[in-house]
Amino acid sequence: MTAAENVCYTLINVPMDSEPPSEISLKNDLEKGDVKSKTEALKKVIIMILNGEKLPGLLMTIIRFVLPLQDHTIKKLLLVFWEIVPKTTPDGRLLHEMILVCDAYRKDLQHPNEFIRGSTLRFLCKLKEAELLEPLMPAIRACLEHRHSYVRRNAVLAIYTIYRNFEHLIPDAPELIHDFLVNEKDASCKRNAFMMLIHADQDRALDYLSTCIDQVQTFGDILQLVIVELIYKVCHANPSERARFIRCIYNLLQSSSPAVKYEAAGTLVTLSSAPTAIKAAAQCYIDLIIKESDNNVKLIVLDRLIELKEHPAHERVLQDLVMDILRVLSTPDLEVRKKTLQLALDLVSSRNVEELVIVLKKEVIKTNNVSEHEDTDKYRQLLVRTLHSCSVRFPDMAANVIPVLMEFLSDSNEAAAADVLEFVREAIQRFDNLRMLIVEKMLEVFHAIKSVKIYRGALWILGEYCSTKEDIQSVMTEVRRSLGEIPIVESEIKKEAGELKPEEEITVGPVQKLVTEMGTYATQSALSSSRPTKKEEERPPLRGFLLDGDFFVAASLATTLTKIALRYVALVQEKKKQNSFVAEAMLLMATILHLGKSSLPKKPITDDDVDRISLCLKVLSECSPLMNDIFNKECRQSLSHMLSAKLEEEKLSQKKESEKRNVTVQPDDPISFMQLTAKNEMNCKEDQFQLSLLAAMGNTQRKEAADPLASKLNKVTQLTGFSDPVYAEAYVHVNQYDIVLDVLVVNQTSDTLQNCTLELATLGDLKLVEKPSPLTLAPHDFANIKANVKVASTENGIIFGNIVYDVSGAASDRNCVVLSDIHIDIMDYIQPATCTDAEFRQMWAEFEWENKVTVNTNIVDLNDYLQHILKSTNMKCLTPEKALSGYCGFMAANLYARSIFGEDALANVSIEKPIQQGPEAPVTGHIRIRAKSQGMALSLGDKINLSQKKNSI
Repeated sequence: MTAAENVCYTLINVPMDSEPPSEISLKNDLEKGDVKSKTEALKKVIIMILNGEKLPGLLMTIIRFVLPLQDHTIKKLLLVFWEIVPKTTPDGRLLHEMILVCDAYRKDLQHPNEFIRGSTLRFLCKLKEAELLEPLMPAIRACLEHRHSYVRRNAVLAIYTIYRNFEHLIPDAPELIHDFLVNEKDASCKRNAFMMLIHADQDRALDYLSTCIDQVQTFGDILQLVIVELIYKVCHANPSERARFIRCIYNLLQSSSPAVKYEAAGTLVTLSSAPTAIKAAAQCYIDLIIKESDNNVKLIVLDRLIELKEHPAHERVLQDLVMDILRVLSTPDLEVRKKTLQLALDLVSSRNVEELVIVLKKEVIKTNNVSEHEDTDKYRQLLVRTLHSCSVRFPDMAANVIPVLMEFLSDSNEAAAADVLEFVREAIQRFDNLRMLIVEKMLEVFHAIKSVKIYRGALWILGEYCSTKEDIQSVMTEVRRSLGEIPIVESEIKKEAGELKPEEEITVGPVQKLVTEMGTYATQSALSSSRPTKKEEERPPLRGFLLDGDFFVAASLATTLTKIALRYVALVQEKKKQNSFVAEAMLLMATILHLGKSSLPKKPITDDDVDRISLCLKVLSECSPLMNDIFNKECRQSLSHMLSAKLEEEKLSQKKESEKRNVTVQPDDPISFMQLTAKNEMNCKEDQFQLSLLAAMGNTQRKEAADPLASKLNKVTQLTGFSDPVYAEAYVHVNQYDIVLDVLVVNQTSDTLQNCTLELATLGDLKLVEKPSPLTLAPHDFANIKANVKVASTENGIIFGNIVYDVSGAASDRNCVVLSDIHIDIMDYIQPATCTDAEFRQMWAEFEWENKVTVNTNIVDLNDYLQHILKSTNMKCLTPEKALSGYCGFMAANLYARSIFGEDALANVSIEKPIQQGPEAPVTGHIRIRAKSQGMALSLGDKINLSQKKNSI
């Protein structure tokens, strides 16, 4: 039996706060009460039967006093009652009273009210007794011709279930339904009838479809969905039928219903790999993404497009649709835009890169004009990165991209500007022909840069790549302009001393004496002016950074000045000009040193920066050839090595990706037999509709790391001992956002256990959704209890509890069996992920929870230990392999992972091998974990602590 045919039970929530009523009082209410009291009594009877009570004495009472009533609520409750009440004697024969019930339902099937007829037909779908159904067959058939569609629809369902369970009762059902379908006009009735034919007699379903294949587009969407499923199943089982029905699928791509379009596109892709089919399906997906307003729908359909791209044969077709895919960027949601840009970048080729760059440039310019939205900055950053990647892969595009991006160096958003700077640094090193253009643009925007970090990077690029005399002079002019009047200390003291214009003065406060660095006195007047002076705003940028105490930029400036001064000396032969330029550079450094030692900046200069500036002064005063080489050649070589290593790594990962996607079958590859494959190994040959239904029901299995054929038994947790009166064990099924506990409870005693209840409590960010209902367990009987637990965040959780029960006939208090704790593992929610170095540093600075774990292991090799940690924590190593290769006795690596809730987890591994203790000494060091939430940081730390040591085999 497939998942679609599983029986659906009626579930009723039972309030347990009151005592169960006695059989006598119930009988009294059912016999003599009014409609309201009979309704309440019937509800109580249903609840008691669900709890395991038999109540055989009430059966005749209900037949005599309740069954004849015409009240709709009672009729509905009776349907539930007849579903759950035992209908047979212990030896399996039907109870005589059921004949009376059967007669009552025959009358209901001929009732003038369509609701009563329809609900009775629905109830008959759940009956499993052929003797009860046999007398009702003529009445059921008659319902197919009822004037109301609700009755006809349920009559089809009833005939289908009866035909499936007891074919002898209605052997001509397929023929009957086929005739019904031909004449039926209502969409829901046609859908049910067609669904029955698919499962009961597929040939008849196909015959019907053949007669109306041209009118399929005029049908309702619910019928169209069923037709798509039929065509898929028929073509899947019998590929020769494809030519007959594939045109119909093409037509359904134009359906007005998004659901039909989506299913038709998915079916078309699995049935045909022809470029026209793939193009039509992809086009349909793109239209769906653009027209659907729900972001979740957009993301799901985008995932389908990405799956299409993974197939090497389909990638070429999708490359022609890159411009259509970029239309999705009109969606404001960042996640959708991110996926779209990534997909476009994967599909870009030399044929369409120019168009892609034009669109991206327009998008970048658009982000300047829109009102500041919280995601605008992030989107701009994404666009910059995408353009960066395009320029690296297609160098011809760099000249078009760079002028647009350089404008962003003066952007207030430091993240986007930092990305532009990184791109410019790479471009200026790689593309010699663009150096003049980049330097020229950099000098244009240099004065407008607002962020000190970006300013520092821009200074370095100018210092490294200015090669002509004019450019060097321009850099010096820009630096002087950005630094303002020098010497800085004297000019600042003058400003403080209040050399203001007379018209601004109103009152003069008391005079205050200031001591300068040189020991002289400077006076300062406290003036009240008619308008506030814009002292802060008037400051040139570099002067502002220095007065704020950011002297790291001063060290960077000193290096830049040294480089350009040494280059100027090499370019200009005139001794006077050489000396003048070098002296100017030395003056700037000296005045910055003087400022750093004074009390004017908010923070004094650090010793490191003093040493750096002093070293640069010394280099300029001596001008030795060795220093010239170090400053003007070695620095650039270091950058070149770093970029080439980065490029090599990117190529390697692309190569691995393409190897993964190339479908190659080796002569000794194993053959996959459908009957022997585990559920989680199903590929596209599996029934897609069945898979999606299983996924909707939460029945898809997670891929087991060790053995894909591992059964559920490997995940069973024993909760009580074998000698306990009640034995219990649980299977913990972890879905994405909830945990289902499937608990098997076995009564090991010879007594009947009443009100046997599983009481659970949780520790951590887990929440019990509903309290499991009580059971009655016969001697040596067993039952399965399901409990749902919602998971709110990524952290280790514990579920604990007990089983309580009453022994029938015993006068003692309730008995209790305490259960073992169930530990929920954080690893079920954590997946390896990747992020850039800048993002890692930003998150590291932002996250407030840190957990420091001391390394305590028996592993003796640094690399082995790192691999062991990666395996046991599901994290990904961000530090490139090249940086970890070689052996020097210590290692530092950054790890990153993301949970299914979108939470980030960072870790920094700092380990060393104590050489003095011999070659067999274990690795020592620390692992620092940072996360946004305390629970995640602690749980990851616990996980590392538990799995640090390698088990000896």
